[in-house]
Amino acid sequence: MYSVVSPLLGRVDLDRAAEHRTDESWLAQAWSTGLVIVLTDEGEVPITEAADGPRVQWRESSSVDQTIDRVLLGIFDDRARFMVNGRRDIKADGWQDLRGVGVQLPEVEASFFVEALGISNWHRTHRHCPRCGAPTRYVEAGWSTECTADQSRHFPRTDPAVIMLVNDGADRCVLGRQAAWPEGRFSILAGFVEPGETAEQAVRREVAEEVGLTVTDVRYVGSQPWPFPASLMLGFVATVTGSEQIVRADGEIAEAAWFSKDDIRQQRGMQMLPSGLSIAYHIINGWISGELDQ
Repeated sequence: MYSVVSPLLGRVDLDRAAEHRTDESWLAQAWSTGLVIVLTDEGEVPITEAADGPRVQWRESSSVDQTIDRVLLGIFDDRARFMVNGRRDIKADGWQDLRGVGVQLPEVEASFFVEALGISNWHRTHRHCPRCGAPTRYVEAGWSTECTADQSRHFPRTDPAVIMLVNDGADRCVLGRQAAWPEGRFSILAGFVEPGETAEQAVRREVAEEVGLTVTDVRYVGSQPWPFPASLMLGFVATVTGSEQIVRADGEIAEAAWFSKDDIRQQRGMQMLPSGLSIAYHIINGWISGELDQ
């Protein structure tokens, strides 16, 4: 599928060095000269404030506990990059999570941050075998785990989710506020893909469930990894057919309304829109500019 929207996260094709994940001699050599990003359980990394903006503070592998579990993230500038979980145990200009600093980082560093956060979230919540409950251990450079009892193998999971700009085919689109969000914060609609349905079917179902509208002309526009905790956001635009009356049905949406392009430009009727970190921001801007019509 052709991608129209190009959000910040996942914009760079990293060299993940997947062919080396089972090569223990290569991994040992790569670790000896590699750089490491330390990620806390809260999803924060150490940040250095450079003249041209914040940067991830990479550590020399020699400064990291050699017995700690680590994940190979890939290779950049001829050096292997790894991730370990740790504490705020080094001096830094600050510790930031992805939401706080992501839009300010260079694209490569933002991409490594996303990768590290996604795999870290999986490891943190999958420490035991789902078959027998025994502890698991890292294998394949942290990209799978093995049960210490029955030797079954387990791999990271990514949850597909759809995020869609619902419009009237002209100058208006639907924005909503989730019940957990503060007053005045609006975005486009989203929801998870359920077993047995396509992404396009999920768009139609979620729109009907959340705001009671029927949509057609469901069109893919781009995707984005979203490691909060483990999603892949599949972006779409869709056009309403029939009644344009919004009926909130499933309780997930606290508010929903039609907004014109000028309403969004001026932020009339709202206080906050998605940040540049989210694909929602890029879909909204692409629709307003007419880029998504091409």
